[in-house]
Amino acid sequence: MVQSKAATVAEYLDELTAEQRAEITAVRDVVVAHLPAGYAEGVLWGMITWYVPIEVSGPTYNGQPLSYVALAAQKRHCSLYLTTAMAPGESFRERYLATGKKLDMGKSCVRFTRAADLALDVIGDEIARYPVAEFVDHVQRVTAKR
Repeated sequence: MVQSKAATVAEYLDELTAEQRAEITAVRDVVVAHLPAGYAEGVLWGMITWYVPIEVSGPTYNGQPLSYVALAAQKRHCSLYLTTAMAPGESFRERYLATGKKLDMGKSCVRFTRAADLALDVIGDEIARYPVAEFVDHVQRVTAKR
């Protein structure tokens, strides 16, 4: 699956093969366990997404909620999008590599085949890093610089 047309997380998971569902569910469990209060979960942009509701963030440049974390099953791998992985401060990449686990990462996209291959503790820490208000402030600071 490249982009789902599912309307809910349950529908998204139902579209996956059993193997994909197991891997996505394992990572989803880590996200949910570490997610600060106030983020909502849904399917946006064809992926499971944890986001700041518009009524909390206020208007956005594109009228869409602020995406915090997203999770998707692709054709040959899965992707975890961590929007704060490039934020200032302690480097996500350095913390991840210090675990000895292999990191296949773009700017904010961690690609994986098996959840067991991920440094889930570092991922959990990154997800727990920004309470909603701090994330909204961070996004406003970054977008004000543009």
